[in-house]
Amino acid sequence: MPLWLVFHPEGTFSTPQEKQALAADITTIYTSAGLPAFYVVMNFIQLPPSSIYVGGEQTREKKPFIRFVAEHIAVHFEDNKARQDRVLQKIDQLLKPHVADKGYDWEYHIDETPRGLWKIQGLVPPPFQSQAEKKWFEANKALEWEGEDGEVGARI
Repeated sequence: MPLWLVFHPEGTFSTPQEKQALAADITTIYTSAGLPAFYVVMNFIQLPPSSIYVGGEQTREKKPFIRFVAEHIAVHFEDNKARQDRVLQKIDQLLKPHVADKGYDWEYHIDETPRGLWKIQGLVPPPFQSQAEKKWFEANKALEWEGEDGEVGARI
């Protein structure tokens, strides 16, 4: 599951349409890699401008600053520099119309959480690109599954 947290000041991402457009664009990063759309969660966290500081200075009188934090669990980059670069370029391209083109200052980072510490609806998610995950992709929801090697994703 990629979890995206979008920390933004009041007056940015203020309409459901703006949030939906960004969420849809971010989701395509993952669905194009074969992950189910429901894996992607975005939380928009609006902050008063007086609560945002960069470099020890309040950004209230400056242009808006948007901070994105993404947590990857389903798939990791590990030490694959070429893969990291491809994903970062794709993220840059998708974020551009939502922040850079609006004149906002922005920053993002990605954390990678161990996959073994993740469950959805009480189920262990199937391995990446497995037949079971493809069924999850098609259904766009978590389903009980059993892997070819006897691995199971049953509820506890």
